[in-house]
Amino acid sequence: MNHYPRWKYCIIFVALVLGLIYSMPNFFGEIPAVQISSANSIVQIDQELLLNVENNLKQQRIPYLGIISDASGIKIKLPNTDIQLKVKDELQHILGNNYMIALNLLSSSPDWLSNIGAFPMYLGLDLRGGVHFLMQIDMMTAINKQLDRQINEVRSLLRNAQIPLGGVNHDGQTLIVKFRNDKICSLGMEELRKKLHEMTCVQLDETRIALTLTPESIKKFQNTTLQQNVLTLKNRINELGVAEPIIQQQGIDRVVVQLPGVQDTAKAKDIIGRTASLEIHMVDEEHADQQSLQNAARGLIPPGDEFYLSGRDNNPILVKKAIVLTGENISNASAGFDSHNNEPAVNINLDVRGARIFSQVTRDNIGKRMAILLIEKGNGEVVTAPVIRQQIDGGRVQITGHMTVKEANDVALLLRSGALAAPMNIIEERTIGPSLGLENIAKGVHSVLWGFVTIAVFMSIYYRIVGIFSTLALAANVLLLIAMLSLIQATLTLPGIAAIALTVGMAIDANVLINERIREELRSGCTFHASIHAGYEHAFGTILDTNVTSFIAGAALFAYGTGPVRGFAVVLCLGILTSMFSAILVSRAMINLTYGRQRKITSLSI
Repeated sequence: MNHYPRWKYCIIFVALVLGLIYSMPNFFGEIPAVQISSANSIVQIDQELLLNVENNLKQQRIPYLGIISDASGIKIKLPNTDIQLKVKDELQHILGNNYMIALNLLSSSPDWLSNIGAFPMYLGLDLRGGVHFLMQIDMMTAINKQLDRQINEVRSLLRNAQIPLGGVNHDGQTLIVKFRNDKICSLGMEELRKKLHEMTCVQLDETRIALTLTPESIKKFQNTTLQQNVLTLKNRINELGVAEPIIQQQGIDRVVVQLPGVQDTAKAKDIIGRTASLEIHMVDEEHADQQSLQNAARGLIPPGDEFYLSGRDNNPILVKKAIVLTGENISNASAGFDSHNNEPAVNINLDVRGARIFSQVTRDNIGKRMAILLIEKGNGEVVTAPVIRQQIDGGRVQITGHMTVKEANDVALLLRSGALAAPMNIIEERTIGPSLGLENIAKGVHSVLWGFVTIAVFMSIYYRIVGIFSTLALAANVLLLIAMLSLIQATLTLPGIAAIALTVGMAIDANVLINERIREELRSGCTFHASIHAGYEHAFGTILDTNVTSFIAGAALFAYGTGPVRGFAVVLCLGILTSMFSAILVSRAMINLTYGRQRKITSLSI
């Protein structure tokens, strides 16, 4: 007789129940939501805030479907998009600028499923809609900024070594260091070679030294710049409240950003596309007269200076190229109001190093002007250029300059999320609407469904009762595959749906091999029980070989592929594992339950 021990039936039953539970969240769909997250490191998301939000919603008589609090913040489920927008505006008004209020989409599955860790798969950009950006880093500008910082380093090293310096000029990607005579030049070159390991020193003549970045330091700097920009983009996107963003390096100077499910695509483009970074320079007081500014406007800029327009009035101003501080020294930034004139402002807190440098600069330059520049997309604007009245300690700086409240909030978000190490330009942009995403989902589901139905009809007609068992095993395979993808929180894309359809076709091959082997054994004169046993035992080797080779191909796709190719490979490999389980164990369990306990089978419907 053919029958399983009870422990095998228990394993199959538990696997199918867990598969049903963990695949269920994918069938409930998504509902609009509002997400609350902290806008800075000082403000915390706690139980008191949760109760405050809940009480406000009740007071305003705004219907909501539930409130969830987790590590990423507070999420409020809402009935429709109209209420979603109303709640966003209401919470922004109540909570102020210390919290980031973002639109989001959440699963509408019951809370008990979420409590046991059953969550739906994330949907990719092609299924959920959203925006895709390909951004390129301006490496030449980044290297030039690095050389500007090296100017300060050279001056500091020579000053500490008490070596008189004639001047430092930036010529292309080379720094020209000048000394008074050849003796001082030799001392300076020895000191710079000893301390500046990332630069090569070449003596041009008796009084000049050329400094250039080494190829190793340039490569290291490019990698660091790229990684910092990726981290900055992640911080900005986290504040937008995107559930599963994709931010990937592409080559040595490009970054791919995909934001599935973003409802406010204009806001996403504005925040991601803007490349604001902060720089603080000293104003050139020697060339602050009207004639010098007019000459600078015509292109006659003094050496070591840069020409900018200050504020919305476009007043010309000359600032020194040497950078005092950059946005890298910002620990926090928040929007607020100036206490003197009640105009919107951005309040900035500097880190320990930035506070020390800022204190020293303000102490040494009392009575002089300091320019605060906002660099965006390669263009700089002097937001404000105040006169330093006294030494400023504590690392607290305020930026004002005829900004609106929205502009102050956006600038604070950009600075708070970190300064970009180099400007970035959007060279490719694609927007996929939610309707197109739903159409892609419908087509993908229909392809899998009709493929499954066609196979089920064929198997039921050709193999009769045993074919129905094979079809049920195939359904169990799809169920387990969706459950595993949900359990690992995979991102499902169109290639992933294609892999599911392929898995359905590949999985039935195993049942065809088994069924044909059983028919061969019956034709050779074996009994029904012996034919069932031999069919499964002899087909196992062939099934294992074909699935192992397919798994190796899938593993290679995952190892060497990128993006959608890797997604296809993940679904394919998981589908191979679930198909082995369903084709060999589940289908045989059903045959054994039907025929296994009969001592003598009079007929086998195959």
